[in-house]
Amino acid sequence: MEANGHKILLDCGQVQGKRQEARRLNSEIPFDVRTIDAVILSHAHLDHTGKLPVLVKNGFDGSVFSTSATRDLCSAMMRDSALIQESDTRFVNKLNAEKGLPPVEPLYTLHDATACLKLFRTVECGRRMEILPFVRLTFRNAGHILGSASVTLEIGGAGGRGSVEEAWDERYLKTLVFTGDLGRSGAAVVRDPEPVQRADVLITESTYGGRHHSPMSEAKEKLARIVNETASEGGLLIIPAFAVGRTQDVVYHLHELMDEKRVPSMPVYVDSPLATNITEIFRQHPECYDEETEKLLLSDGGEDPFGFSRLVYTHSTDESKALLAVKRPAVIISASGMCEGGRVLHHLRRNIGDPRTTVLFVGFQAENTLGRKLLDGEKAVRIFGEEHEVRANIEEIDGYSAHADGDELLDFVRRIPKAPEKVFVVHGEINAARAVAAGLAGMGISDVIIPERGERFEV
Repeated sequence: MEANGHKILLDCGQVQGKRQEARRLNSEIPFDVRTIDAVILSHAHLDHTGKLPVLVKNGFDGSVFSTSATRDLCSAMMRDSALIQESDTRFVNKLNAEKGLPPVEPLYTLHDATACLKLFRTVECGRRMEILPFVRLTFRNAGHILGSASVTLEIGGAGGRGSVEEAWDERYLKTLVFTGDLGRSGAAVVRDPEPVQRADVLITESTYGGRHHSPMSEAKEKLARIVNETASEGGLLIIPAFAVGRTQDVVYHLHELMDEKRVPSMPVYVDSPLATNITEIFRQHPECYDEETEKLLLSDGGEDPFGFSRLVYTHSTDESKALLAVKRPAVIISASGMCEGGRVLHHLRRNIGDPRTTVLFVGFQAENTLGRKLLDGEKAVRIFGEEHEVRANIEEIDGYSAHADGDELLDFVRRIPKAPEKVFVVHGEINAARAVAAGLAGMGISDVIIPERGERFEV
């Protein structure tokens, strides 16, 4: 967005989907990065931050604003992403060399990811900061993951002309709100989404537009069924993991079910170098917890609500490889959540053809990702360029979703005291975006736009 002669980028994420198209879009930047004055990050997930190292690699040296929890998560997640890309590139290039194909390069390296960190400036939720002349930023809890926030930008209506008082006069002020990704009310660990008091212009996500999530209690019951069915076959339960988000709820419920003896006790492995770091980052940010989690963690002798103290971590590549021959039944939680990279691909490559294996998805699967193809029931999929028959059981639990559903998205807008003048519906597949747009129109908001890539608007 451009305001008062300044250019601001709201989030800077990677595209996930068709491999060649995603790689092309992730490598390209459709503007001169040196003209961007600031980047504002809503939260740390890579589809919102994963292209920041590319931006910096191409010359961006402005400020990156986020909450402190988002900054700390980005430190771990972007570097982890770079290491995964470097590792996957080496593996693919080994296969390409055998086939006489040219080598590929990673999108960015560990050096590029680390270079981003010096640009961060942290702002806590509820603290208003003037980040550029006559542009004020306020973060509010979004309830999606640790540190997630909606973004409120107040633009001084006098455009920097005249007195400061005139610039911030309510009559001339324009307020733009970007939801980032909104979470669910009543979810574990993080605080509920916080309402905004004014939004002349709203940019809203629409990931689960037109869909309704089942309650968390139903999710636990379904998890028990899946674990019992897999264990009875002596099988392997593979959970593609988003290292930050509802994975913590899944881990907690797994151990709770084992304690209650509702499922057999079995080893649970976290095959992600990132997950070890995430636990400590969670502990360092109690300001993000809901009241129940805060009491549990901060009390003397409190239990670990994420269950991490009872997991087996793999740190090295050799430890990860050893899981390919692990004694079953067992559970492996492994990145990435959409099966687009990382160690989970090696587990799928080895086990996707085994009918005793169950692959359980607990998060959103973007169109054209490997995870989405498995959920859509494709009988054969390509992993590391090789085709594999799908004989494993594919399951999904949407009750663990870290995203608001369609009704919750509309309720967030309904709670704004005065309806926005204009709403842009983004970050969702077309049917989901249309469902949200129709819901907003039903609320009496007449100016609702689903923008196309490359479109520009003046408000």
